[in-house]
Amino acid sequence: MEFTSVYDYVEPVDFATIAGDEAYLKGQIGQLLQQKNNVAEADLVIVGCNEHRGDVLQKKNSGTAAVRQKFYQLYHWHSDVQIADIGDVHTGKGLNDSYAALELVLTELLTAGKKVLVLGGSHDNTLAIYNAFAARKQLIEATVIDALIDIDPEGLKPAQRFLLDMLIADPNYIRQFNLLGFQSYFTFPGLLEAIDKLRFDCVRVGRVQEKMEEVEPIIRSSDFLSFDLKAMANAYLPVNLLSPNGFTGQDACKLMQFAGLSSTLQVAGIFGLANDDPNGMSSMQVSQMIWYFIDGIQKSKHEASLENREGFTEYHTLCAEVDTVFLQSRHTGRWWMQMPDKSFAACSFSDYLAASHNDLPERWLRLQERN
Repeated sequence: MEFTSVYDYVEPVDFATIAGDEAYLKGQIGQLLQQKNNVAEADLVIVGCNEHRGDVLQKKNSGTAAVRQKFYQLYHWHSDVQIADIGDVHTGKGLNDSYAALELVLTELLTAGKKVLVLGGSHDNTLAIYNAFAARKQLIEATVIDALIDIDPEGLKPAQRFLLDMLIADPNYIRQFNLLGFQSYFTFPGLLEAIDKLRFDCVRVGRVQEKMEEVEPIIRSSDFLSFDLKAMANAYLPVNLLSPNGFTGQDACKLMQFAGLSSTLQVAGIFGLANDDPNGMSSMQVSQMIWYFIDGIQKSKHEASLENREGFTEYHTLCAEVDTVFLQSRHTGRWWMQMPDKSFAACSFSDYLAASHNDLPERWLRLQERN
């Protein structure tokens, strides 16, 4: 398939400029992309976005070039994953022009069946990702990782309210919404109550860190993931000036690996890059998050389909008079539980333990409430 219209909206990567005076070494990602940067054959397509005008906290241009410089210097351990980088979407005259350009690029890539990583820009560009799914009338589960819950109807900038626009859009294609990593002292308590009434899941940062394995099924079930770098602690991402608290660098890499492992996830976005990164550690952190996303994609390629039961250990339980089946992957150790309609939903080991003690898992109950 040709991607001619995609290139009408992007500025291609200049590998020589990003490399500078140092040539890429054998096996580095930059060297491999210089030799082969084929979108048609790619398992993952990287799309840069430098639109930042939607965020009051992000004054400078996004640092897509700085992240690419670090990322291209990493070694490619994942020979089963073909990567292409099509460059940065053109920044429009107005904010809505930039949204529209990103939406058009994503719509074409999604239609072609590509998994996409959107790199850079302020967090409100998430709205363009949602619009790409909506343009295809695709019902989705969306997961956002952020220290803030961007649902402020009186917010001065789109980054403060874009989730409201996304969740109340009519027609609406959000089947389920999850927010991971919010920080309570930045959040109005009544907002969480309203979100819970909609059966949406919000998990604060401490809870995610305490039980990381419990949020993996949430990410696994998602169609797109939007990661705002404001969710990270300043010590691990110096360009983040929102909070001294948040996810560590290891946490962020693990969450991105979960995203890569998901067979349903089609788009991931990492937002909030900045050029003012004196020692380059923030750019290196983001580049390693991308590396782990690719690591997850590699592992997912070797995961058996649920129909192939030889790839799973099967456990039968009778819980609250409900006869159900749990599956555990022999390859990744991940769990699935059978629902009353005989479909399988992503779950965790703790869900299996609850069922084995004759307690219906909370995850099972919440899924049933949404149906």
